[in-house]
Amino acid sequence: MDEIDKTLVELLQKNARMQLKQLAPHVYLSPPAVAARIEKLEQTGVITGYHAAVNPDKLGYPLMAFIELTMEPEMKTEFYEFIQRAKNVTECYHVAGAYSMLIKTIYRSPTELNNFVGSLQRFGKTQTQIVFSTVVEPRGII
Repeated sequence: MDEIDKTLVELLQKNARMQLKQLAPHVYLSPPAVAARIEKLEQTGVITGYHAAVNPDKLGYPLMAFIELTMEPEMKTEFYEFIQRAKNVTECYHVAGAYSMLIKTIYRSPTELNNFVGSLQRFGKTQTQIVFSTVVEPRGII
């Protein structure tokens, strides 16, 4: 990846809907050359998709929580099947440290969150942190 590719990735992370003719002046290339660069970034797996950023509050999910789960390794297969079906889980990471999994969730109410945490406890010990506010929004890498 050269500086042109990095600039394109940075711009697309800020606004994935930028048109080729809008991107071209930033990298001093023609729109067809920009298209070729973007296609290469997609084919090599640097760009893995394009997504809309949405506000969970506006969709009726005002409660965000992170759940730490400590579980035994032999539970991983069953847990992975369970967590991939959990519709209110927006992210889940297998991590090193004091716990095994870090799970980001969104819910409509504390009762829904409590029910989910209860269902997780069959896999191991949980600890839940409720988010009051977001200091840094998700942002691009470059």
